[in-house]
This record gives sequence, structure tokens and C-alpha cells, in this order.
Amino acid sequence: MTIRTTPPGATVYVDDQLIGTSPVSTDFTYYGVRTIKVMKDRFRTETIQHRFSPPWYQVPPVDFVSENLWPGKLRDEHVLDYQLLPQPNVTNEQLRERAETLRSNARNGHFTPLVPNATASSGPATTSANTPPQANIPRRSTYSR
Repeated sequence: MTIRTTPPGATVYVDDQLIGTSPVSTDFTYYGVRTIKVMKDRFRTETIQHRFSPPWYQVPPVDFVSENLWPGKLRDEHVLDYQLLPQPNVTNEQLRERAETLRSNARNGHFTPLVPNATASSGPATTSANTPPQANIPRRSTYSR
């Protein structure tokens, strides 16, 4: 898989694992949905859910023939191009206003996301002391080996 960005030089993560600086290439073993995050200073951070579908030679039972009996090597290459958008400028007044809102909500025990079109939570988050933290376990697709 090759990930390219315009402009180049963005930091690329695939499934929360640092891959490198664009343009960057990496191997992948599993098909399915992968989370790709592209970050660069002064540009909006983009998080994309990209579905990788297996090629015909990776679908069971054809995969047995293509992996064990096929005389040559088959390669599945994906090239992903992303256009990064500039980060909008925030005036000092807007920044102060957002900071005051966050500060007042923190004092009241409430958290209001500052993301546009997000819904505010009704109160502080609660967690059970007996609930273990969620592990970051990679998910395998149906076509994994």
C-alpha cells in the first residue's frame, strides 16, 4: 500500500500505527476496513476509513491455488492519494471564547466537545472500577491467513 498526499510530508498512521512521512509505502496482510490518519502542520487532520477488498486470487478456495500452485508471485498494490485542506485561521477572540467555554464546563463537571456538529454530553463520564480498559487489538478480516 502506498499513501501519497498533496502537499507531501504529512505524517501517516494506519490503524493507529505510525507508518512514516508521505509519500510512504508499507506491506499489509489483512483485507477489510483500515483506519488511515494523515496529519500535517497547518492542515486539517484527516481520518479515513478505507475498505480493502481482496482480489480474486485471495478469495477461498482460489487462494489455495494462487498461493501454493501458481508459478509466479502475485502482488496486490494499492495507491491512495489524499488532498489535504488548509487549517482555517482562528481569531484570538474565537480562541478565547472557546477556552472560556471549556473552562466553565470543566468547573461545572461537564464536557462539551468543541467539534462542529457534535452533541454535548449530559454530564461527566462515568466508568466502573471493575471494567478493564479496552485493548488495542487489531481486527482480522474474513480473508486473513
